[in-house]
Amino acid sequence: MQVDAVVLDIDGVLVDVADSYRRAVVESVERVYGDTIGDDGIQALKDAGGFNNDWLVTDAAALYVLATREGDVGPLSSVAEAAAERGGGLDAVEATLRARLTDDAGERVVEAWDPERLREVFQTLYLGSELYRELEDGEPAFDAPGYIHDEPVLVEEATLAALDERYAVGVVTGRPAAEADIALERAGLSVADEHRFTMDDWDEGKPHPHALVTLAERFDAERVAFAGDTLDDVRTAGNADAADDERVYYGVGILTGGLTGESGRRAFVDAGASAVVESVNDLSDLLS
Repeated sequence: MQVDAVVLDIDGVLVDVADSYRRAVVESVERVYGDTIGDDGIQALKDAGGFNNDWLVTDAAALYVLATREGDVGPLSSVAEAAAERGGGLDAVEATLRARLTDDAGERVVEAWDPERLREVFQTLYLGSELYRELEDGEPAFDAPGYIHDEPVLVEEATLAALDERYAVGVVTGRPAAEADIALERAGLSVADEHRFTMDDWDEGKPHPHALVTLAERFDAERVAFAGDTLDDVRTAGNADAADDERVYYGVGILTGGLTGESGRRAFVDAGASAVVESVNDLSDLLS
């Protein structure tokens, strides 16, 4: 695979977020509503597409928990599949749940749903009390150490050195900018502001191609590889390839996030991945 630019996702690629972001999703819904979903449910929502950050996943999980109290809406995997058919994302999950409930029950679900409280609890769990005060400019919901400190680095120093030596390197992530800074520093990757897109830099989010195409233009690259751990990451590359006639884009699936093993490999291929590798540290052997 011949490229002149490499763009990386952060979560599940550079750092492991199983015990940070994903744990915060599960525990936020539990704290606010007394019930929650499991990691399989999180992955089902991620696979449905349109969940560029985990605040949205938390909101969808909360809607599902509330909906199960109003009627039989089926397993979350079924809801996620139906939401994917509607285009994915939070609005599609809400529409799917409403379609499976009476009108009155659907209204009660939405009335009980509190995205602001969920975000406050999520950020408290994820950032911890000290970072919450610094980054959120307010008081946390409770005292917490912060799961952000439990993110093992997945990428090796030699991998970053090899990529930086051979290619232009950028980042596209659903993280807020401040949280991206923390993860990139921990991973040892320095990226100029103009060579990265975070949640704060664009409204659409993955799999919209804007960020990836813009980075390709800024790099003056002809062939770009985008490596990520979700189906929306490889869909982003596919959408960029369809939108930009002047360049070639490759989506590379990384099996260190929620998608793993042969089932993860098949899912990536079905979503249009040009290649699938076990780890970001295999990229330097894949690319030329």
